[in-house]
Amino acid sequence: MTAYRYLQLDVFAHQPGTGNPLGVVFDADGLSTDRMQALAAWLNLSETVFFLRPTAAGADYHVRIFTPASELPFAGHPSVGAAWAAVTCGLVQPRDGALLQQCAAGLLPVQVTGPANAPTIHLASPAARSLPAVPDGIPDALHAAAAEGQRAELWDNGPRWWLLPLRDAEAVRTLAADMAALRDWSIATNALGIAVFALEADSGHHLVVRAFCPADAPNVPEDPVTGSANALIGAWLRQRDALPGENRTYVASQGREVGRDGRVQVTVDAQDTVWIGGQVQLVIDGNITW
Repeated sequence: MTAYRYLQLDVFAHQPGTGNPLGVVFDADGLSTDRMQALAAWLNLSETVFFLRPTAAGADYHVRIFTPASELPFAGHPSVGAAWAAVTCGLVQPRDGALLQQCAAGLLPVQVTGPANAPTIHLASPAARSLPAVPDGIPDALHAAAAEGQRAELWDNGPRWWLLPLRDAEAVRTLAADMAALRDWSIATNALGIAVFALEADSGHHLVVRAFCPADAPNVPEDPVTGSANALIGAWLRQRDALPGENRTYVASQGREVGRDGRVQVTVDAQDTVWIGGQVQLVIDGNITW
């Protein structure tokens, strides 16, 4: 058994207890894939990241990302949290505010602003792709709540999420998801889950989002705050010239329905790359034996 430095963070969080929890394990080169997966399952957080030595040219740091049930090539809140941990723990020194993260999805640019002990992180999502899939078998409650003339679309930026705009913010906030039906549908369509969203002009945000993934994380069937899904929604909105906010930047509210009340800043740059970012809070700094 070995002791590893361990952090637990809240990502996309304005204060501890909000946003999405993330486990961070340092110096994990000695752990096998099976042991990483077992630890992620034991921690039972939506995701856990493991820091490894970089192997790609130009990479500042290297992470692998696990849910309790599987490894992901990319996920938003783990990537933002990993960059925050790398900077605040002195693993890396940004060059003019820039870093490159190595993960299974490739090398992802990171922008770092603010003080080194409390930086704000923005990360470029892998390119989003709309897949030619038909949403056969979508649960009835989702079909009934969909915005007029809209149907679910399957999008991919590493993880695959179904995206569905609902008729209004209240429909998103009050949706009672049939988790068993969603689990079966997600498995049948080879998707991580579904993200629903609608415009919500409120103080501090422009969009409301919820994401459900009961097949991948049965103990966390509604993800508190989901960077990859928010990045895909940004691409979906850009495709339709429907980005809210100003200067191709908006803020999404997610997690209030599960008591986490997170905020994700989404920016689509001039090259149509989607950047996601926000604040990170340190909750636990210690060691874990595994």
